[in-house]
Amino acid sequence: MANSSRGWTSSRISAIASRVFFFLIFLQIPLFRVPCRSGVCTTPMHVTSSQLTASDVIPVAVVKSLLYPGAMAHGLVKNLTIPSWNNLVDIYNLTSVKEAPVALDLKRLEVLAGSYFCVAGALVGLLKPGRMSMFGSLLIVWGLVKEGILAKPVNTDAAQSIYVYPTMLFALVCAFASVKYDIKKAMRTPAPRAVAKPLQSSSKAKLK
Repeated sequence: MANSSRGWTSSRISAIASRVFFFLIFLQIPLFRVPCRSGVCTTPMHVTSSQLTASDVIPVAVVKSLLYPGAMAHGLVKNLTIPSWNNLVDIYNLTSVKEAPVALDLKRLEVLAGSYFCVAGALVGLLKPGRMSMFGSLLIVWGLVKEGILAKPVNTDAAQSIYVYPTMLFALVCAFASVKYDIKKAMRTPAPRAVAKPLQSSSKAKLK
């Protein structure tokens, strides 16, 4: 009974953490600040949509559908207005991302790949919590640490510099908590398999 209650509690925590992580990503809560092809990106959704629009991988309508929940939430919080569907490209400055240099994405591959994983993991986590969100968050953190601390910053402008918001730590905790860990299953050793031996009668028959 205790094991079943522990398993139910672990599943419950994982499901709640996955939903909180989903809202963090799709409501576009600022987690960091990095220069990107559309200017300055503060969320994994903004980084992902900027790169998808520049590469023409998916239609613009799909990108707008990913951006609209966050844009609507920001519009209601800031000035109690709902943004227009047709103005989303202008709001996120996606009109000229194709002309922006590709070096901005290549320089921050960890942040770009981590943003993809975070967006995909937030969607998949609603159905089945997994490790995709955790990997994406770790990639973003590593990319920001590598550029902000280990490398010498090239841009001295405060508005364009690398910055990590405290909400990034909260997102990282949710990403880790969304993974279900079964310690007993991990420590359980497989049962030894019996090795089949030839029958004595058949071996004698072969010798004759």
